[in-house]
This record gives sequence, C-alpha cells and structure tokens, in this order.
Amino acid sequence: MNVIPGDTEPTENRAATGQAAASPATAPVVSFNRLELSRILNLYGRMVSDGEWRDYAIDFLRDRAVFSVFRRSSEVPLYRIEKDPRLARKQGMYSVISASGMILRRGQELDRVLLVIDRKLAVV
Repeated sequence: MNVIPGDTEPTENRAATGQAAASPATAPVVSFNRLELSRILNLYGRMVSDGEWRDYAIDFLRDRAVFSVFRRSSEVPLYRIEKDPRLARKQGMYSVISASGMILRRGQELDRVLLVIDRKLAVV
C-alpha cells in the first residue's frame, strides 16, 4: 500500500483524536465537595419549604464553581454562591453575590458566608 506524504493511517487518526479528546477531560475543574454541597442544599431546601426559592443551577467551570438560586427559572438568579480557589489566600474562596452583582459577603468558611442569606428562626 502506497502512502502519500502528509497522509496518515486510519489507526493513527483514531489515536490522535483519542488523545485530543482525553486532554479536555483531564483539565482541572473546580467543584463543591460533598460537605459544601450538603450545606448549600440544606439551606436551599429550607428556603424552598418557605416558598422563597424555586429553582437552582450548578456550574462547574475551570476557575470557579457556581451555585445559582432562582425565584423563578425564567429570571436571573437571586443569589450566586461561588467558590473560587484563586482567592483562597486573599479575600476568601467563598462568596455570595446578589442579583445586581454586588458581593454580599466573602470569606474562608462557607458556613459564615451563607449566614448573609440564612435566616434562622428566633425564639421570642
């Protein structure tokens, strides 16, 4: 079989595309761990039972993970809870951002950051 310069064997094409497909899958992606997600979903469940929140979305990006909370799914998110590890040594990797884009609270501990939107029942 004659091979023209610049042509490759079909098996070589498969190997090359397999390597190209594997490299984006191995790219690091920031995500919430089980404890963080449990704390966020616990707060979400309480707010849904109060009738304040109705929908959520989770985005895992290369540089940050975002948990967005919606009153209605067709609107902009009421709050965005973001985890950005690049800010871990500066202001803190967790932040709560309002619908207008204003950062309500930022810090190193997720529980303390979520206190901005977590209203606990007060005994009177």
